[in-house]
Formats: sequence, C-alpha cells, structure tokens
Amino acid sequence: MKIAIGGIATESCTFSKLPTRLEDFRITRQNDAHFQALYPFLKDYPDVQFVGTVTAKALPGGPVEAAAYDKIKAEMLQHLQNHAPLDGVYLDMHGAMNVAGRDDAEGDWLEAIRKAVGRECLIAASYDLHGNVSERVMANLDIITGYRTAPHIDVIETRRRAMSLLIRCLDKDIRPRKAFVKIPVGLPGEKTSTEWQPGKRIYQAIPPEIDGQRVMDATIQVGYVWADEPRMTACAIAIGQDEAAIQDSASRLASLYWNHRADFQFGVAAMSADDCIQAALRQDAHPALISDSGDNPTAGGLGNMSYFLARALAIQPPDMIVASIRDEAAVHQCLAAGLGASVNLAVGDRGDGQPLTLSGAVDFIKADEDNPQVVLKSDGIRTILTAKRTAFHLRQQFLDLHIIPEEHDIIAVKIGYLMPELKAMAKRAYLALSPGAVNQDIVSLPYERIARPCYPFDEDMEWSPQPQMF
Repeated sequence: MKIAIGGIATESCTFSKLPTRLEDFRITRQNDAHFQALYPFLKDYPDVQFVGTVTAKALPGGPVEAAAYDKIKAEMLQHLQNHAPLDGVYLDMHGAMNVAGRDDAEGDWLEAIRKAVGRECLIAASYDLHGNVSERVMANLDIITGYRTAPHIDVIETRRRAMSLLIRCLDKDIRPRKAFVKIPVGLPGEKTSTEWQPGKRIYQAIPPEIDGQRVMDATIQVGYVWADEPRMTACAIAIGQDEAAIQDSASRLASLYWNHRADFQFGVAAMSADDCIQAALRQDAHPALISDSGDNPTAGGLGNMSYFLARALAIQPPDMIVASIRDEAAVHQCLAAGLGASVNLAVGDRGDGQPLTLSGAVDFIKADEDNPQVVLKSDGIRTILTAKRTAFHLRQQFLDLHIIPEEHDIIAVKIGYLMPELKAMAKRAYLALSPGAVNQDIVSLPYERIARPCYPFDEDMEWSPQPQMF
C-alpha cells in the first residue's frame, strides 16, 4: 500500500496581534533528517510505501497569514497529485489553526485534500487534545485520534496510533463509522491538565471504551479556548464498526466531561503576580517556579509582555530569573553595548501599550544568528531578553545562558502548566494570573463569534449529548 504523510499544525490565538507568517513555520519534507524523528515508527511497516509531502509546524501565535497558508496548502496538494494514486493519507495536525479572515482552517485543509485524493482513499489524522473539531473535519476524515495527556508526553504514541489504525483499516478494508458529540464547554488547558483531577480521571476513561472492533478508538478534545470562532468547543469522538456502540461511547465520554465542567481547577495556587512573588519569597525550598500565564507563547501569547517584570521590579526579590521577554530592538541594543555594559532600555509592553523602562548590566550574551539572547542583571533580577518568541521549557536553555536554575530562588517563565523538566526542578509552583492575549480570565475576553450557550460563559445552561454520525 502507498501512504502519503503531511500536515499543518499550529495553535492560533485570535486575540493576538502578532500574525503567524510563512517564515514562522518549520517545514519538513521526506528527505529532511527531521522527518525520521517525527515518525520513527515507519520502520515497523517495511511493506508499506510511505511518501512525504509537507509537514508544517509553527509555535502557537496569532492567526496565520492567508498567503502563507495558501502557499503551504498548494505545495501539499501538488505533492498529493505527484504521488497519485494513494491508498491512504496520514495528517499530523494540531487542530486549532486560524487563518486570518477565515474560519475552520483545518476543515478547509481536509476538504481540499479529500477532493485531491478522492473518496476511496482513507485519510487519518492525529490531533492535539486542544484542537477544535468541526463537522467539516469529521466529514472529510476517516480516522481521528488525539493526545491523551497534557502536558503532551504521548505525541509519538498518538502519531503511531493514527498510523496503525490507518494501516489496519486499509489492510482489512474497513471504513470506520464516526460518532461526534460537541460539548458546549470552553476551558483553558491550565485547568484541564491530565496530571490532576478531574482531567486525569476523565482521560483514564478512554481506553476502557475501546475494544478494537466495535469501538476502534475514542477521543476527548478539550478544544482551544482563545479562538473566537464558532467551532471553539470541547468534543468527544468515537470511531468503529458498530454504529450504536460508537454513539454510546462518544455520549458517555461527553457526559463525563460535561458533568465535571465545574470541577476543573488550576493545578497549583493561582494568584496575582504580586501574590505569587510574595508567596515564593516566603518559602524555604528553592527554586520556586512562577508561570506568567497571560503571555504564554506556547498558547499563542506574544511573548513581549513586561507586566510581570514590572511587578517584580516593584517588589525587588533578591534572586529571580525572568524568562523571557521578546524585544528584538532591546536585544540588539545590548549586543551593541557589549558584555558588562550598563544599558537603559524600553522593554516590551507593560500591559497598557507602553514599554517598561529597564536598567541594568549586560550579564551574558548568546550570539545566536537566528535568535540572539541576552541576560540583563538589574540588582537581584536577571531578565532574559530574546529577539524571537522563545518558550523556555528545558533546563538546557538556562544552562546555555550560564544560568543554573536550581541555584536561584525564583524562576518566572511564560507558560501555563509546567512542562516536565520545569516541574521536575520546581520545589513549589505558582500560576500568575497575568494579562496578555491568553489571559486565564476567559469570561472577560471580548468574544463575539463563539457558539452560545457555552459554559462557563452561560453557567446555568442545560445540555445533553446529541451524537452526530459521519
């Protein structure tokens, strides 16, 4: 059999003013070394001919520029035409992309691919659990499966599962039926992590639903809440060979999620920036990790908010790392001044549209050609400035800047729930309810286009699952 591999994956915050451009995508093709790292399980199928098309991935951000999306889609479709006829297509997706001026980008992507390959070709996709699924997506996919962990530690496992389902269906001549239940709930990932309850219990309920025949797979999508478009919602999906069984399965999972909608809470103490800093100062064990959640670049934040830093400067903790603030002009000013130089900078956005005045000494320079970074020391606070939006998730990123995280009292990182390496180093963790494009106070955000009623915007609404069949 012959299977094409491709996809497009990013998470688009419609409240962000920073567009996602073509150059923001990392595009992988079959001959790239990165291709094998994405799909190491392909070697398990020596009798299958896999052909790479284009896999495009970008750090979450604002809406994708239409021209960029159109160019990537055109290349994808050209590859499919070049490799026709195909037995199957596997798509490595996220599910929460927004293209400027257009709704349901993945629905458009899948509809175009379906038209290109025909109805006989099976199409499978793996999704992030923060993807927003539409009826158009369900109509054009044959197989869909999603992550079951947040933080996402089952990425390869989910890709492997999607491919295994696709190859099995091709081998056994199965075209699964699909049951889809929209759940009118929009919650941030910081509350719906699978590392604590009720998210942990809910996602543990998925495997028992799957018998491999009647129900071949099941998925719960939390959805992506910072997308102001009609498809923003959670959902439950079941696929298999027994229509009644998959309807029951999707309905059970949807009801379980709905019944716990008010139980989702932040997994750590969530407070104002000032309260987080003060609480961290009172603890004996270090380091304390503080999530600057409103400007989290891995949720679509701009990465340039200096609000948290402003509050830290007002409190003056004796030892804090702030990672990080995107400000290319400030970085280049530090580079021009040189190591050890004293500088006076206008940095980022305090939250009121104005930059923060920041003085200090250039403590370290990472002269990376693509993304130069500097460490600026202002009394006890070391601020990492980056030319590009940068998510600090790994210990090595700090070591590269000559910062040993465990030797410092407080580390503030633009993130929501902590990624595994950050969680491992934290003696205590706090979540700062800071402003930004991905503000945790979702009810206060200026939504205009989401489907209503929807919890928590309409707290007293009633609902029962209504499966749609595809």
